[in-house]
Amino acid sequence: MEFILFLSKLDKEILDLLIKANYVVEENKVECLLNKNIKGLHNFEENKIIICTENAKRKTNYKNNKQNPNKDNYKTELAIRKALRHEATHVIQKCNGNKIVMDINKLESKLNKSKRRALEFSISNFSGTYEKEVEAYVLEDKPNKVKKLIKKYCL
Repeated sequence: MEFILFLSKLDKEILDLLIKANYVVEENKVECLLNKNIKGLHNFEENKIIICTENAKRKTNYKNNKQNPNKDNYKTELAIRKALRHEATHVIQKCNGNKIVMDINKLESKLNKSKRRALEFSISNFSGTYEKEVEAYVLEDKPNKVKKLIKKYCL
């Protein structure tokens, strides 16, 4: 799976924890082709996360530079890492009886303009609730917290 090449050590630990929690993590499935704006999704019924690496690469203008791999591709790297953490947050929510784990009032103020736009997109295109999406958008920037919460709620 190509997306693993973009992960940090901490994000690889998150991936390993998701697998220990009986989740399947796949890449570039048909769902990614059906909506080219998504970078990841959580299939609640099948305990599956899909990372849309090709969508992330396209949206971040990835350049396949064999002489300097990863040079100028930090946006792609960040997009894929955030996608994994975002979807991992939905796994945490499922493990927590389909509820958020943090105080929503403290979370909303942490959303910047671009995350608010992404939140609107998610709410209008997917079945998640507002609170769950807010939590996922905040936690996608907090890999240590995601790792801790997977251990607490899913293992």
